[in-house]
Amino acid sequence: MATKSKNRYFLWIILGLLVVGLLGFGTGGLSGNIRNIGTVGDKDVYVVSYQRALTEQMRAFGAQIGTTLGFQQAQAFGLNQAVLAQVVQTRTLDNEATNLGISVGDVRVRDEVLKIPAFKGLSGDFDREAYKFTLSQNGMSEAEFETGIREEMARTLLQGAVVGGIPSPDTYAETLSQYIGEARTITMATLTADDLIAPVAGPTEAELQTYFDAHPDDFTKPESRDITYAWLTPEMIQDDIEIDEQALRDLYQERISDFVQPERRLVERLVYIDEAAAEAAKVKLGTDGADFDALVTERGLSLNDVDLGDVAQTDLGTAGEAVFAANAGDVIGPLNTTLGPALFRMNAILSAEEISFEDAEPDLRVELSAARARRVIDDSRDQINDLLAGGARLEDLAEQTDMAIGTITWDNDNRDDIAAYDEFRTLAASAKVGDYPTLADLADGGIFAIRIDTITPPSLKSLDEVRDAATAGWTAQAIQKALIAQAEETATSIEPLTGFETVGLTGKTESNLTRRSFLEGTPKTFLTDVFAMANGDVKVIDNVTTAIIVRVDAITAPDATTPQTAADKDVAATAAAAGMSQDIFEAFAASLQARTDVNINQAAVTAVHAQLQ
Repeated sequence: MATKSKNRYFLWIILGLLVVGLLGFGTGGLSGNIRNIGTVGDKDVYVVSYQRALTEQMRAFGAQIGTTLGFQQAQAFGLNQAVLAQVVQTRTLDNEATNLGISVGDVRVRDEVLKIPAFKGLSGDFDREAYKFTLSQNGMSEAEFETGIREEMARTLLQGAVVGGIPSPDTYAETLSQYIGEARTITMATLTADDLIAPVAGPTEAELQTYFDAHPDDFTKPESRDITYAWLTPEMIQDDIEIDEQALRDLYQERISDFVQPERRLVERLVYIDEAAAEAAKVKLGTDGADFDALVTERGLSLNDVDLGDVAQTDLGTAGEAVFAANAGDVIGPLNTTLGPALFRMNAILSAEEISFEDAEPDLRVELSAARARRVIDDSRDQINDLLAGGARLEDLAEQTDMAIGTITWDNDNRDDIAAYDEFRTLAASAKVGDYPTLADLADGGIFAIRIDTITPPSLKSLDEVRDAATAGWTAQAIQKALIAQAEETATSIEPLTGFETVGLTGKTESNLTRRSFLEGTPKTFLTDVFAMANGDVKVIDNVTTAIIVRVDAITAPDATTPQTAADKDVAATAAAAGMSQDIFEAFAASLQARTDVNINQAAVTAVHAQLQ
């Protein structure tokens, strides 16, 4: 009895210590007594600020990469460290603003709160209940929120004071706009294989071997996988599914709007606020020479805004009869609509269409049999999964179910039969020898399972296997080399005033080329090469299968009075000023943080992370 009593007292002591330990965290987790994760100067770094910033950054980054980002992934990307650094920097600025006595009054804070749409009621005015409710949903009091606004406005004032005196980088902007707007006039000619003076002889065995050895990637078999698969698709079984005529007729009636369409009209509708405005607009059509398009533009709308598309008479309500009685091109109205009086333009008549049941029956049969085949496949999943769980081989599935067995030697280039499905290729690429087959879905409602029998690694083919391809590759390379050499020799005869025709070439002149220009049929680096040339220079540019001889005939500085040059200068100045401001402010913030006492409670940060996992 004494032993049991001691054990019971010991248990109560342990529980008591546990309760005392938990009291520090509050019964509501992080919403309890822990309110900050550290201090920066005299400012607390609030848990809710860090947690909200990290959550928003995870959501934004996940949207960029097209997936929902978990905390472990965010941690792998270093988002938590980046967010913590940003939160600390913000509080450093808040602390400095307070030390400098920078603040804003209550009126400014009030005005800012009143602008926030989330705090407005149905009337569009500020709603105090909405204000309190929204803040409570975000775990904030009115005082905390308004303090946050006050600090944000003070930070903005501080940042403005730091970067406000930066001069505009006019010299830089002028230089960059001159660089962007500078133009070239060139003469160019293109040489092809047909222009070669001497034909290229075929390769010797040694030359072919050298080319083969230098291009192993061109002659390597990709990894291949010998795969056994069992599969079942709706197409495999839908011909065996019996469809009675009544089911087809029921489907036809269910989809009757697809097969029987009444006469329709292409219509545009321009709605006005009242009858007087609509009548005045209609008068303009006759007296002021305005057309319907002009009326639409006058209202600040586009034709897309007023286009109803093709509509039936019943779609137009009480206006339907008058619109359907109009001729193509007529503007009629004003006619009453649920949105108000409107003018209508009837653009075209679409005749009624009717597809009989007999004509629709073949397509309906295919549709219905495919749908029923998918249901049959769905119903068979449990049986197939049970067989696989019981150790059945894929060959057993083919014997005991409707699934068909097959084999394939698959690589990334194979798109035959089952390899046409993305789902198969994804699984085939990731599965390993020895993996147990599991049932997977196909996009058309089918199912399949695979077994990797063998994996053959990439292997270099022999020269004899690829002799024709290697010969073709060597020949193309040799022709291009000879073409470049001939072009280089010809280029030595071209001087600034030489006519290209005097050296047997057909020259083409291009004027006013800027670094933004594009010339079809030239390589991506063509203009970069041209703008690196001096006036009168001649250069040969390799264009893979052709050679381009180009000469710079003139270099023209941009006209500083043109709108384009002025716009380039403004953009350059704005971008440069923004970059300088950002760099200066970052340097200021880093210096400020280095001389501010920063204390972060890592245990509290870890607790925030735990709540996000």
